[in-house]
Amino acid sequence: MAKDVETGGDYATKDYTDPPPAPLIDFEELTKWSLYRAVIAEFIATLLFLYVTVATVIGYKHQSDPAVNTTDAACSGVGILGIAWAFGGMIFILVYCTAGISGGHINPAVTFGLFLARKVSLVRAILYMIAQCLGAMCGVGLVKGFQSAYYVRYGGGANELSSGYSRGTGLAAEIIGTFVLVYTVFSATDPKRNARDSHVPVLAPLPIGFAVFMVHLATIPITGTGINPARSLGAAVIYNKDKAWDDQWIFWVGPLIGAAIAAAYHQYILRAGAVKSILMSMESVDRRASNEVLCYVVCFHFLQVV
Repeated sequence: MAKDVETGGDYATKDYTDPPPAPLIDFEELTKWSLYRAVIAEFIATLLFLYVTVATVIGYKHQSDPAVNTTDAACSGVGILGIAWAFGGMIFILVYCTAGISGGHINPAVTFGLFLARKVSLVRAILYMIAQCLGAMCGVGLVKGFQSAYYVRYGGGANELSSGYSRGTGLAAEIIGTFVLVYTVFSATDPKRNARDSHVPVLAPLPIGFAVFMVHLATIPITGTGINPARSLGAAVIYNKDKAWDDQWIFWVGPLIGAAIAAAYHQYILRAGAVKSILMSMESVDRRASNEVLCYVVCFHFLQVV
């Protein structure tokens, strides 16, 4: 198995390659078709994600409505488990389809975390977030157009803090849930893991989709599960009711904090980025000091000979 190997004075010899950090601002990207192709892919992927998932939520609420199904409403429809599968399954499918084009973010929180880790530039991150939010609005708009009789009646698929929970609880649920997702994204796409575990044929979209599935099981009863600011914003814009807007800040602040914590944890704790930087600086100082000593010794011997 591939791993870091300590060799003498060198800190480590690696048989994998870390990609170079993305530039903070790269205006040259704006001249490349690959950027706009990736932005379009993010827009379409987020549109499809919201269409399928919000339609699933509306369909479940209609099927389980006692006024519609008077015999067995409680056991009708896909249930929370089915909704969680819809979200997790769509993420698996769409990340698999778009990973080679845009990286398959489909979530401003994921994009934000990858930006903090210098995986994408600021220009790309901003364009991705705009495309994701617009795609989410269009996806929910399609659901409203196709299910206009039920859309408003069943809450429009908007994220709202459930009764009985404080805003602090809702915020904490979103932070932890997004941490799980973004941490999984970093781990599944880590070049070190790919080199070390190359004998294990695991698709990166699979654990990411499962992370979304598991988080939904835990947090649907609390907030309806945001962990994706575009998903929450798109539903709030189209539904446009006070309750959805009152709690909207939770579904931005929580995911962005969770993404930032996950990026810091993976980059600076698990990958020991800060420690490696310090050690490399110390090695550089040691090499300079050794070179200076060697130079003094050579000069001393030269002067003795003369």
